[in-house]
Amino acid sequence: MALTSRIELHGPPASDPEDYLSASLGVIFPDDVTNQHGDADHSLVYLSPHLPKPLHIALADPSQDSDRKLFSHYLWNSSLLLAELIEAGSLGLPYHVGAGRPKPADFNVAGLECLELGAGTALPSLMAAFLGAKGVVASDYPSTTVLEMLRNNIAANATVGCSPLGTLAPITVAGHAWGELDTPFATQDRGRFDRVFVCDCLWMPWQHANLHRSIAWFLKGAKHGDRPSAEAKAWIVAGFHTGRAKMRDFFAESALGTVELELESIHERDCDGVEREWAWDRGHEDVSERKRWHVVAVIRRRSAPSSGVAG
Repeated sequence: MALTSRIELHGPPASDPEDYLSASLGVIFPDDVTNQHGDADHSLVYLSPHLPKPLHIALADPSQDSDRKLFSHYLWNSSLLLAELIEAGSLGLPYHVGAGRPKPADFNVAGLECLELGAGTALPSLMAAFLGAKGVVASDYPSTTVLEMLRNNIAANATVGCSPLGTLAPITVAGHAWGELDTPFATQDRGRFDRVFVCDCLWMPWQHANLHRSIAWFLKGAKHGDRPSAEAKAWIVAGFHTGRAKMRDFFAESALGTVELELESIHERDCDGVEREWAWDRGHEDVSERKRWHVVAVIRRRSAPSSGVAG
């Protein structure tokens, strides 16, 4: 089933010519995939056959350019993909993966402390709360508009009635700018988390180092004197819609090594579940084609000294 099939748009009918065109792109260009969903006038309904109730996701209307440039007022396909992986792993559902890829069970959140960085609409965080996590924090840039959207979506959906297990982990919201590690939240929760979720946060190359620092800071084993936790991992999912060149350096071995992190696994997956090897460079990639693809990576604490670049 296509990745975007779980999403329905709800709201007033289109009235602007641009709205009609946007809504018709999938018909005019059947191979084109929408990789961002919703707007302030149209909420989203997330329908999973494994959840007792649909989730209702509202989106913000950023009034400040600084908020608009964060692009957190959309639901992105990378969040849909990680939500499905968490669901499959935590419920033991069949899910196609290629040879050498992480198995669905590797995305099981049962009993784990989870943090989402750049959470946006918080869909993966909500799924983790429904599916057996010990505790969940959904964080995003400390903007009033962004955090209000996060809190509203969690308040609307974080109920036991939405959980297939009949349980709900504590789920909270925190403001966090990547790399800013002297705030009360960062100080209090350093080294707390077994899993860190990162969805579609790699399109700003100038923020890669800050994102590395935040991941390393919050993963278990970060506190002085703690033993590095081999089981603490970050799950990274990102679309290629902004171009491979902008995001690939995030995975450079030397850059990850700066904060004692390393790749455990990395591959590419499209919106129909087709998988292929990760490639540092595929030459020219058509925009419509690359929008279909995501990188799926697992990052952990570095187990041994290494050198070179993941290319």
